[in-house]
Amino acid sequence: MTKTIKIILRIIRILAIVTGVLFVIYFWNLDQKLMAFAYTQVNKIFDRKKVDDRF
Repeated sequence: MTKTIKIILRIIRILAIVTGVLFVIYFWNLDQKLMAFAYTQVNKIFDRKKVDDRF
């Protein structure tokens, strides 16, 4: 009986941590800030490439 209670408490704890992390990401718009950072890095990489003007 105590083993199942420990498993249930562990699952509840994991779900609470995941919910907390998702709330922080949503609250501070970290997903949009991360994507903005990723876009600027990708644009820097592709802006360095030479353009083929033969066509």
